[in-house]
Amino acid sequence: MPKKSSGGGLTATQQAAKFLGVSVLAGAVLAGIALPAVGALGLAAKGSVESFDELPANLKTPPLSQRTTILDADGDQIATVYSRDRTVVDLKNISPYLQKAIVAIEDSRFYQHGAVDLKGVLRALNKNAQSGGVSEGASTLTQQYVKNVFVEEAGDDPTKVAQATQQTIGRKIRELKYAIQVEEELGKKKILENYLNITFFGQQAYGVEAASQRYFSKHAKDLTLAESALLAGIVQSPSRYDPVNDEAEAVKRRNVVLERMAEVGDVSQAEADKAKEAPLGLKVTQPKNGCITAVQGASFFCKYVERVFLSDPVFGKTKEERAKVWNQGGLTIRTTLDPQAQASVQDSLKDHVYKSDKVAAAATLVEPGTGKILGMGQSKPYGYGKNETEYNFSVNSAMGGSNFGFPTGSTFKPFVAAAALEQGKPPTQSYPAPYKMPYPQQVQTCSGKPWVNTNNETLENEAESEVGPYALREAMELSVNTYFVQMLGDIGMCPVVKMSDALGVVQGNGDKVPEVPSSMTLGSTGLSPLTMASAYAAFASRGMYCTPVAIESITQTVGGEKKSLEVPKSTCSRAMSEKTADSINTLLSGVVDSGTGKQAGLSGRANAGKTGTTDERKNAWFVGYTPNLSGAVWVGSASQKVKMTNISIGGTYHGQVYGGDTPGPIWRDAMTGALEGKEAPPFNLISIPSGEKDPKEDDGDNDRGNDDGNNGDEGFIGGLIDGGTTGDTNGGITLPDNLFQGQGNGGGGNGGGGRG
Repeated sequence: MPKKSSGGGLTATQQAAKFLGVSVLAGAVLAGIALPAVGALGLAAKGSVESFDELPANLKTPPLSQRTTILDADGDQIATVYSRDRTVVDLKNISPYLQKAIVAIEDSRFYQHGAVDLKGVLRALNKNAQSGGVSEGASTLTQQYVKNVFVEEAGDDPTKVAQATQQTIGRKIRELKYAIQVEEELGKKKILENYLNITFFGQQAYGVEAASQRYFSKHAKDLTLAESALLAGIVQSPSRYDPVNDEAEAVKRRNVVLERMAEVGDVSQAEADKAKEAPLGLKVTQPKNGCITAVQGASFFCKYVERVFLSDPVFGKTKEERAKVWNQGGLTIRTTLDPQAQASVQDSLKDHVYKSDKVAAAATLVEPGTGKILGMGQSKPYGYGKNETEYNFSVNSAMGGSNFGFPTGSTFKPFVAAAALEQGKPPTQSYPAPYKMPYPQQVQTCSGKPWVNTNNETLENEAESEVGPYALREAMELSVNTYFVQMLGDIGMCPVVKMSDALGVVQGNGDKVPEVPSSMTLGSTGLSPLTMASAYAAFASRGMYCTPVAIESITQTVGGEKKSLEVPKSTCSRAMSEKTADSINTLLSGVVDSGTGKQAGLSGRANAGKTGTTDERKNAWFVGYTPNLSGAVWVGSASQKVKMTNISIGGTYHGQVYGGDTPGPIWRDAMTGALEGKEAPPFNLISIPSGEKDPKEDDGDNDRGNDDGNNGDEGFIGGLIDGGTTGDTNGGITLPDNLFQGQGNGGGGNGGGGRG
């Protein structure tokens, strides 16, 4: 193959001096913009030179935005996200054919001239003068590179992009001065490398590596002569010469490039002719951008990772700083997501709840002692179509979740028990626990001003047969409402508030749980599955609460160099004594052994948990754990409009949904798969004597609030609407899936929680 002659002639500075000395700056400018060249040389050179001299001397080149890759804990790819699909590569990793092709068709004298090609300028001026318009431009590759730098710096701001590409003399003059600087500082090879990495090749591909992958599913270093000519031809007009949408036009353009390569001696005529006969040979890889493309149903976890990055000060002091780093990309983010756990979560959800069901389910798995999120999924896939949603039901609203979270029902009761044990109450504590009773006349709060039952509100147990006295063990297994309200009246609300704070328990909107009895015992306040899984993980780790984390490490590539970024760390602190945690573990082991959670129990390993079902059966929960894994499952309608009675979920008919019979089996199967092959450590159980009554066995959940009261699970607006499913209409208005998620404070006492 004939060799390309190397550079020579005047230096960039000499070329610029000669260029300015002959007063053709204005003519050179006009040769590259869409203005007639007739009379161009009559422009005042003096004014052009003064403007030229006033420009800053240094071109600031922003780091090229690249794709970001999100990995699971094993290092396998979950998804890629980017504002520019680009992978920066060295010149040595770009096919020599492509290097020669781009020079031949865009700037064949690239190696002979400086920043400005005077011969090209005069040739363009002559042709443009003859045509009365612009039939030929004279921008060198260096000038084109500078223009692309301005476009890259503009990002996705349409106004800045327009300014960076506007056809004005001022822009061209600025472009020329910076081109001279670039030629002096970088040299030809680096300019060519930068140009090939920054240029847009159509089909969302920026730079040759992304373009090569998009059109041919191969690396840029492996491109053939014909493939290289095709890509080089696209640059002039990515839409016109798009080979995916107009193969005939792309072939014509490719052949023009091949002929030009032969003319300048890059290839022989025979090689060019042979390449012209080759088919395009496209092997298109469709763009895969964003969390919507994530594998194993991890789209919601992927978006959670993105939200963490954009909100955590560790990645930048301001929102704008963090967004700039994220959009620049080039990040490799290794996350905590365990592929085995994630697959198990998705399989279990798919087996038990259909995406077309009137209700949805969400599940989250967390590792006790570390806070690592190992699995996160839901039954309705990530998307914008029918039976899809972009809301992550597992997390709080600030992280892309529901407005308020979802009322948790009796899964809140272990927090009350833990607070009482920390206050010195024995695990054998007994209360009368009648079937029906008024809320206490007053209950102490943290402020010192007691909550007062001014409306004489009452509550009752699930069945009339549930009449005390009960000790704590039986009350927890049967989830006896009146028992835990009496316990709250005994210890006051402040110990429960302190326990909730220590366990990271906040509402879905980030606010603290309100100090009213229904919220503090019967779970009338909306919480998220991630919040509940993390809180229960503290029981599993013998009292140590760890804030949830999703990111293990981040490496950023900038300018070909890699650096590690600091990432958020889990903060672990003691929420309760080991003795209290061991007592709760013993109590909740009984729930899955002989209480309301029997259908959720695991075989062959220690496990514990608690059921929860809210008033009108709008929410059902199971939250449970082993010593090495904690998980929370919620089932319900995001709009809080579906009463789960006489309903089919996952092909199974339910007269009434309970925490044990619907979310329970989802939890069981998700945990079983996630823990397969993993060790099965025991709890440190304690001996808790039975109380006065024999344990009752009941397959159902056995507690609820007073349906006659202000149902706390519905919230202010949720209580105004009733019935229906996702996308249902109310008075002719379509209600978004998560618009009215209930928080509800239970009025003052009634409602909201409470079925076991």
